Amino acid sequence: MSHDQNFKNLFAGYPLDAVAFAAAAEAAAIDEHARIIPVRQEQLQERLGERFRELDVPLLVEWPDGRRKGLLFVLEHESDARRFSIHRLIHYCVDLAELMKTDRVVPVVVFQGQAQGVRKRLQLSGDDQTYLDFHYISCALGDLPYERYYHSDNLVARLNLPNMRYPAEKKVAVYAQAVRGLFELEPDPKKQLKFLDFIDIYAALDDNERAAYQRDYPDEVKTMSRFAERFREEGIQQGMQFAERFREEGIQQGMEQGKHQGEALILERQLRLKFGALPDEVQRRIEQANEQTLLTWSERVLTADHLDEVLH
Repeated sequence: MSHDQNFKNLFAGYPLDAVAFAAAAEAAAIDEHARIIPVRQEQLQERLGERFRELDVPLLVEWPDGRRKGLLFVLEHESDARRFSIHRLIHYCVDLAELMKTDRVVPVVVFQGQAQGVRKRLQLSGDDQTYLDFHYISCALGDLPYERYYHSDNLVARLNLPNMRYPAEKKVAVYAQAVRGLFELEPDPKKQLKFLDFIDIYAALDDNERAAYQRDYPDEVKTMSRFAERFREEGIQQGMQFAERFREEGIQQGMEQGKHQGEALILERQLRLKFGALPDEVQRRIEQANEQTLLTWSERVLTADHLDEVLH
C-alpha cells in the first residue's frame, strides 16, 4: 500500500481529528452540531473525469440545522515535497468548488517530511491589480516538534509522532507513545490492528530498537501480546462461523479457511512487532503455509533473535 493510501485511510477514518490536527484554526468553529462526511470518491470520479485525483481526501463539514454554511476541507498528502504543485492544487480546489457548488473551501497539504522551499502562495496579477491570490494551510510533519503532541488526545497527531522531528535517541520512546495513544484513544480492536501497522511503517524500528522497546516497555508489550491472542481466537471463531454458513451446501473447508486466515494474521502481527516490516517474500510464504507450519513459526517467534530463525 502506498504512503498516499495510508494517509487517505487515516484522514477518512478520523476526519475530525485530521482537520483539528492539520488545520486547527479553521477547525475551531466545528462544534457538536456539525458532521464531517468524506466526499464519495466514486462521485468525484464520475463527475470530474480525468481531473479527478483519487488520493486527495475532501471532507465536507455540514451543519444540518442550517446555522452555518457547509465547509469543504481538501486534504492532500505529499510524501515527497519536491513533487508538490501549487498549480495542481488550485485546479483541484476550483473543480471541487464548482462540483459542490460552494466557495467555502479550505486547502490543506500534509507533507510527510519537511517542506523547506515549497511554494506556499501563488498570485496572478497585472500592473494594476492582483486577480488571483491563492495559498493553503501547510502541515509539514517533519518540521513539527514531537514534544508538542507527545501527550495529545488527538489520535491523528499521536499516530504521526514517528513522522515528526525528534532526536534519534528518542525514537523508541516516540514509537511507544504512539502505540500507547492508539490503545488509549481507539477502543475498536479492528482499527487498533489497522493503525498499529501505520505506526510500524513510519517508525521503522530496526532489530536493536525493537529489542529495546520490548525491554523498556514491558507493560505495552504485554498489552500487544494479549491483543494478538484475542485476534487469534477471533480468527478461529470466524472460521467456525464461516463453516456453519456453508454446511448445508456441503462445504466443510470454511472452518479451516477462517482458522488459517486467523493464524496467518496473528503470525504477521507477531513478526512485525518483533522484526519490523516484512519482505514480500515472507508474506507470500505465510499465505502459502499450512496451519501446522504457521503454529510452529508462531512458537519460534518467542525465542528467535532474527526473522530467518523463525522461518527456516
